[in-house]
Amino acid sequence: MDIKKIASNPVFFEKNRVFRVYLGGKLFADFFGDDSEDSFYPEEWICSSTKALNEGSTDEFEGLSTVKDTNLHFNELIEQEKELMLGNRDGLDVLVKALDSAIRLPVQAHPDKPFSRKFFNSDFGKAESWLVLGAREGACIYFGFKDGVTEDDFRNAVDSSETDKAAMEKLLNRIPVNPGDVYFIPAKAVHAIGPGCLILEVQEPTDFTIQPERWCGDYHLSDNEMYIGLNKDDALSVFDYSYNLEKVMSECKKIPTVEFNTDGCKKEVLISKADTPCFSVERYVLNNSKTDLLDGTCVYVVTDGEGYLTDNQGYEKPLKKGDYFFMPYSCNQKLIISTNNNITVAVCKPPEVKND
Repeated sequence: MDIKKIASNPVFFEKNRVFRVYLGGKLFADFFGDDSEDSFYPEEWICSSTKALNEGSTDEFEGLSTVKDTNLHFNELIEQEKELMLGNRDGLDVLVKALDSAIRLPVQAHPDKPFSRKFFNSDFGKAESWLVLGAREGACIYFGFKDGVTEDDFRNAVDSSETDKAAMEKLLNRIPVNPGDVYFIPAKAVHAIGPGCLILEVQEPTDFTIQPERWCGDYHLSDNEMYIGLNKDDALSVFDYSYNLEKVMSECKKIPTVEFNTDGCKKEVLISKADTPCFSVERYVLNNSKTDLLDGTCVYVVTDGEGYLTDNQGYEKPLKKGDYFFMPYSCNQKLIISTNNNITVAVCKPPEVKND
């Protein structure tokens, strides 16, 4: 196995489904072109160098992507060929997922960086963004507290959730969603993906989730699954009660901005550096066109259509909806995505490197 050759070309991966406490995954059948059904493996972790935190898991590599047609995990490839893969970066520093919810996820929030440093010895929190790719009937999200909800109300609902599965849901705003919707979810903001959502999620590279709800459908959460090793008071201190419906819709729902649109090639910014320093998300929409503006050290996900990935040295790879790959630093601006029809590609970018 020629590791340098692998790290000098776009990196493709084996399927990487991850266990979660909620049911979903059926919409993967259309998106990835497989035989997926709803199960407790409703997430595909994409180009992942991040381990999953699942209680009782015996898989020490759960969450880590495996390079296509090898036994090499993505993090091992990065470690062995760091300069080719990442240039002067220390790590990839972003995690991308596709997820499909058949039911509502537990009400939750994620830590910001200071909280993670204090309690998890990590430099990363878990700010995230959602791009809705598909929807079942009645698809929605729950985001932000309803006006007037207090910390006492929330804590009482946490206790009541043992016997009342809707106790916490009642406190949040229900927002219908449609394919194409984009949301930024700041760390500490209360939220829950509702039933029926196929989402491309881009986030900081951790699996830190405080989800203080006893039930997710028929799944009963343990204290550890709710509080990930923290005591209850410390865990609940992560929730920010300032996020109401007005703040969510004015600050967190994003309208894509067009950077350019010419000769059948449109580039849009979905999540910008102004929205968060943690990552950014762009999208190319090609109609019988091509683009050679492909940055290295990024994750690419084909969200619709089909085309080709090529260079001027004879490399050619067909692309279709559901395909994804990592573009190493060594490939920066050296490849082209083209189509004789239509193709849409999301580009998930890590945070900028800070120069000391």
